[in-house]
Amino acid sequence: MAAFQAFHDVSFPVPVARGARVTAKRQTEIVTLGSGHEERSTRWRYAKRTFDAGGGLRSIADLHAVQAFFDARMGQLYSFRFRDPLDNRSCAVEGTPSATDQPLGVGDGTTTIFPLSKSVGAAPERPVLLPVPGSVSVAVDGVATSAFSIGDNGAVVFSTPPTAGAALSAGFLFDVPTRFDTDALDIDLTAFRAGSMPTIPLIEVFLREAADA
Repeated sequence: MAAFQAFHDVSFPVPVARGARVTAKRQTEIVTLGSGHEERSTRWRYAKRTFDAGGGLRSIADLHAVQAFFDARMGQLYSFRFRDPLDNRSCAVEGTPSATDQPLGVGDGTTTIFPLSKSVGAAPERPVLLPVPGSVSVAVDGVATSAFSIGDNGAVVFSTPPTAGAALSAGFLFDVPTRFDTDALDIDLTAFRAGSMPTIPLIEVFLREAADA
């Protein structure tokens, strides 16, 4: 995928990811004027998530799996897929995705490629570039269709252009591009057996399209 810098299209162990601690961060710049009023702005359109996956470890096998995954990514060098335990589907966190969950757009009789995104309330649409393979379902005017494939950056590609005015929607599971936030993974088996969880820091990676929006 050309949009990713040093990206491996592999998943961090999902059972471990389910127990991760999640922090959503913004970057707000505040200037206090001489009058005492404030001017506030943000450089990021989307919240950037950080994770600590240490709490998801349940066994020595999990430890070995994470260590092997860390080594294969060469520490912080390569980003990868990570299943955010709090936001990983087109519907509510404990719901089952359906083809009418999220709008894809409106057909114009010509366009065949429609990017996936997720919107919640008044928050900006979140681009979804890493749908889970096999999880995407699509509907045209509320009727499910199989006449599509998944193209670059996770976009839905219809085999023929949807007719003008057709309402398009999709449901899906998705991952976020993430990397290790350390080049040293400190794992103490003695401490683990005594109930102490190691820290496994991870950080979401913004794609250029998202960061520059």
